[in-house]
Amino acid sequence: MKQKKNAKALISEYFIFAIFIALVIVLTCLKPSFIQPSNLVNIMKQASINGILAFGMMFVIIAGGFDMSVGSTVAFTGILAAMLGQGQYPLIVPLIVAMLAGLAVGLVNGVGVAIGDLPPFIMTLGTMTAVRGLALLTSKGKPITGISKEYRGIAGGSVFGVPMLAVFLVIVILICSFVLAKTVYGRRVYACGGNLQAARVSGINTTAIRISTFAIAGLLAGLSGFLMTSRVTIGQPTAAESYEMDAITACVVGGVSMAGGVGKPWGVVVGCLLITIIANGLDIMGVSSHWQKIVKGAIIVLAVLMDVKGKGKKN
Repeated sequence: MKQKKNAKALISEYFIFAIFIALVIVLTCLKPSFIQPSNLVNIMKQASINGILAFGMMFVIIAGGFDMSVGSTVAFTGILAAMLGQGQYPLIVPLIVAMLAGLAVGLVNGVGVAIGDLPPFIMTLGTMTAVRGLALLTSKGKPITGISKEYRGIAGGSVFGVPMLAVFLVIVILICSFVLAKTVYGRRVYACGGNLQAARVSGINTTAIRISTFAIAGLLAGLSGFLMTSRVTIGQPTAAESYEMDAITACVVGGVSMAGGVGKPWGVVVGCLLITIIANGLDIMGVSSHWQKIVKGAIIVLAVLMDVKGKGKKN
């Protein structure tokens, strides 16, 4: 009986990984060009920005929150980075400014949720609208062009054949995985999402932990804004629409529970790659991009349904 339970637990935990492998095999058989090195590099680039956003979202969701504002934050910080990245300053300046601006948005969200006691959805929905307006005001509704060659080279560069965007993603994955798995802070994030009241009674400063998770999401959204501007070579105030949904999809598909307290970094990585591969595969097969939204929506519903049913059985 115990072995049967262990087998079920293993299947449940690695189910998404099996789907990922199966999807890669199917797409390779249908379109051999899918496995070409050039397309694999393209997939890594496509997955990088969403992956960085997803890791920020992972902290928020594990702690029992939710952030709808990261897409607008990417656009706003991208505008700031583009304005400062036209050659007049070292590249570190637009990077730091973009990340600090994202951090500020995250702190506002965290304070509103943890101290103001506003529902995360309402707070971040308001911030999403306000920050998008801020992006339009800052850019006067126009794209910011003229970023320097060095700035453009970040997204275009590579290290030993690995795109620089993917290098940034790997660094974020390593740091976030270490923080969640090996630090006291990581355990406290899980505790807040598992049972907020119990975490508070046990002496954890739940207010600070919850604010910090939103701050991490904002900080990584700022990094994403900087990188996205380098990739598209323009600061666009209407950019990154629905990016928050891609990040949430990567999390829930990767096994992060929307109820909080559950989630593993490797699952988010697989979830992000799965979403990217689905979009890439549909593009290669000439399927309309409108179908991608339908597929993503269905995946979110199915993933959350499986999570709810799984928790119901445990209870």
